[in-house]
Amino acid sequence: MSDTFSIDVAVSGTHDEVVEKVTKALAAEGFGVLTTIDVKATLKKKIDVDFRPYSILGACNPGLAHQALSARADVGLMLPCNVTVEETADNECMVRFIDPISVMTFKTLGQNETLTRLGGEAGEKIARAAESLA
Repeated sequence: MSDTFSIDVAVSGTHDEVVEKVTKALAAEGFGVLTTIDVKATLKKKIDVDFRPYSILGACNPGLAHQALSARADVGLMLPCNVTVEETADNECMVRFIDPISVMTFKTLGQNETLTRLGGEAGEKIARAAESLA
């Protein structure tokens, strides 16, 4: 098992443009974005600090999520699949996708064959979404 838990890709564009690109890439693989956390705005509002543009997207593939939750209810703690979009330079962002296989094999989750299979399946979809952005 790898010690990394993300699939990272540098993407050209403004923060908002890259969030849109990521959303479309995920949609092409059957994922919808359920939540978007604007970290920059939240930190400014809550603790009055300035932070670079940074968003956390909560991506979900409903079919895979249903199967995972049916296999083990507490797997909901690992859902949705988070994706971060971080502005790293002018017109450049780093996108990090959680690697679903690392999540679905965490501790005792890895003993469940269904979760391991679903993590692999979701991981293939996430990897294709990431590759489409490269």
